[in-house]
Amino acid sequence: MACGPDPAANLDKALLAIDEAARRGAQVVCLPELFLTQYFCQEQNPDNFELAEAVPGPTSEALAAAARSHRIVIVGSVFERRAAGIYHNSAVVIDADGGLLGTYRKMHIPDDPLYYEKYYFTPGDLGFRVFSTKFGRIAPLICWDQWFPEAARLAALAGAEFLVFPTAIGWHPREKGEWGERQWEAWSIAQRAHGIANGAFVAAVNRTGTERILDSSPSRPPGYAGLEFWGRSFVSGPFGSIVAEAGSAEQVLLAHCERAEIEQTRRDWPFLRDRRIDAYGQLTRRSSE
Repeated sequence: MACGPDPAANLDKALLAIDEAARRGAQVVCLPELFLTQYFCQEQNPDNFELAEAVPGPTSEALAAAARSHRIVIVGSVFERRAAGIYHNSAVVIDADGGLLGTYRKMHIPDDPLYYEKYYFTPGDLGFRVFSTKFGRIAPLICWDQWFPEAARLAALAGAEFLVFPTAIGWHPREKGEWGERQWEAWSIAQRAHGIANGAFVAAVNRTGTERILDSSPSRPPGYAGLEFWGRSFVSGPFGSIVAEAGSAEQVLLAHCERAEIEQTRRDWPFLRDRRIDAYGQLTRRSSE
């Protein structure tokens, strides 16, 4: 979905999309990262902390009501106010009875031009969580987490069948011509590879549209053109093949996932069986240098 400046309007749009997905037979629905607002991390503005809310809170309760009404599982994204001065980029997982199964807090926090997330978000401290829902075991990971094989592997070892990535990723428009397709391709390949290495389904759920939230700011950086979120949400299977893929426009994308494929793939390609757990100690170090 494309996200506008009005959180109430974004929530209404999301709830309408959830209704449509449920009518079309969806059992698990995931929303993009921080869908309630435009991507405010393009700037470092203390006023943006006012956008945060508690969990449970208004957004998680609205999603819970939708899940309960449609008897579906919902993975939503919330700018979580945990305590004064402690904020998280979080995902909530709501079961088909409307119950809040729990929260995942984004573990890897980026800090790049127009992605100033370290200003806002405390790194997660709940680990890589897996939630047993009515329709499968789901590990919600968030955006920057999608580049780290350790996150996907630990989720798989905890029993995840579905690696679900609420996402807000796009191009700096002035870089799109030279780098755009290669950046998108790397994004797709990296996540599909997690599915292959772990014998799991992957769902990458991105926002779309161009957001220029600094247009009226006197501190707007030179050459600022906003961020163009590329959409192209997809679901891939345990072999990495695309099950369903969206374009760059707003869309409710449905994918049919046969959970039996996970068992069969892990038997045929037993990567989890053949791990050399006795030889991986260096992974807990920043560098071997």
